[in-house]
Amino acid sequence: MAIRAQPLTLLQWTGAVMAALVFLAITAPLAAVAWRAEETSVLGAADWSAIRFTVSQAAISAFLSVVLAIPVARALARQRFAGRGLVVALMGAPFLLPVIVAILGLLAVFGRNGWVNAGLGLLGLPPLEIYGMHGVVLAHVFFNLPLAVRLLLQGWMSIPSERFRLAVALGFSNANMRQHFEWPLLRMMVPGVFLVIFLICSTSFAVALTLGGGPRATTVELAIYQAFRFDFDLGRAALLGLVQVAICAFAAVAVLGVAVPQVLGAGLDRAPVMWPEAHRHRFIDGAAVLSAALFLMMPMIALGLRGVPALPTLPAVAWEAAGRSVVLSFATAVVAVAMALPLAALIARGRARSILELVGSLSIAVSPLVVGTGLFLLLFPVVNPTLLAIPVTGLVNALAALPFLLRALVPAITEAELTQGRLATALGMRGWPRFRIAILPRLRRPLGFGAGLAAALSMGDLGVIALFSAPSQGTLPLEMYRLMGAYRTDDAQGAALLLLLLSLGIFWLFDRGGRLHAAT
Repeated sequence: MAIRAQPLTLLQWTGAVMAALVFLAITAPLAAVAWRAEETSVLGAADWSAIRFTVSQAAISAFLSVVLAIPVARALARQRFAGRGLVVALMGAPFLLPVIVAILGLLAVFGRNGWVNAGLGLLGLPPLEIYGMHGVVLAHVFFNLPLAVRLLLQGWMSIPSERFRLAVALGFSNANMRQHFEWPLLRMMVPGVFLVIFLICSTSFAVALTLGGGPRATTVELAIYQAFRFDFDLGRAALLGLVQVAICAFAAVAVLGVAVPQVLGAGLDRAPVMWPEAHRHRFIDGAAVLSAALFLMMPMIALGLRGVPALPTLPAVAWEAAGRSVVLSFATAVVAVAMALPLAALIARGRARSILELVGSLSIAVSPLVVGTGLFLLLFPVVNPTLLAIPVTGLVNALAALPFLLRALVPAITEAELTQGRLATALGMRGWPRFRIAILPRLRRPLGFGAGLAAALSMGDLGVIALFSAPSQGTLPLEMYRLMGAYRTDDAQGAALLLLLLSLGIFWLFDRGGRLHAAT
């Protein structure tokens, strides 16, 4: 309560300004899109086909991701084995993985000349086709299966250990565990997990761009890009942008509509105990975990084997694009932190918290491609948008990373204020000295993690830059896509490995910097 009684500091006033600027940076492009959409005709047959494909592939991808994640999450929850922590950490790796890199790894395994088709050829079986609906769904499952596992695992691990102790005392069988534990848990969590993944898949761009396979496998995001880049039909691109926003808004409302209250109760935070009869399921659980680990690791192993020989022979244009990507990723991290830190300080103060958190999360519900389209519409009458390709891409990437930084910073600032704020107030510390001495040292870990996440996501982004950039302004993901389009597969694989190493290295650099000498 003492925090709320304090007057607004300069940092918190800056947070209020940042909140207004973030709101304007997202809503102004949306308003431009809505205004331009009024000048166009109704959607054509190809646009409706893109809408149907977007919804159908997102629904199928979300369904498969959740269904396949259930046995893996259950296995990790009820079994204890050497390397379990490493497997759980592996489930978070695809989130940092550049999309275009993962796609190239999937092509190395499941593509026409990949490992799987080579094995099918030896058996005399027809090859697997990765382009079209099959490839889009496969890539989305690759990215979102780990997310579903992590979310469901958190739910399983939240079951109070007292419930398990009671189940052991009552001699629960496996059927009893399903009836009283698993089904209530899944009913509570699966709808929300499904719809979150549906939202992610519906806004996918790079996956559809590389694996879509033609007009019959085009998403709304890809249709926006085509209308913008190839036809320069700004009215149609704007109308499709509104459709994309409507799909995201429907998914967000549906998440709230199907939410199920907590049904598992609370406990005393005691150490977890083994599930009843868990030893009888070691083989099935082991097979589930091993299959998921192989599915996630094989593309990266294939990419490494093929990319290492191509690294020394990469063309100069790829190295130049890598330099631009590194500069863009650092700039994005700086902008994201500059927006997030004062905004998080204002949110932690407590007043109008729900409104400020909503403003900070707006970029989740609005596709970056739609924001990029709106910014183009705003800039086009004033200046050539191509000249601002890199700054606009950095701004949109920073807005996309903002919700993740707020998730990391707001709890940390709140805790620091509760533990250090009262002492600082008693010592008469105010303003910047108070924040610098009492609060900031406790934020190094979340700041490092958040900045690294923003930089890594920007490093691998293939979205807004594809709208604005000239051939000489491409980033490394865009240059990779051009190499793939020119059938220079070896160079593309070398560039993919370089992009992977740079993304992980930049994330490690920021995260390590935050952990080094950080206050605990």
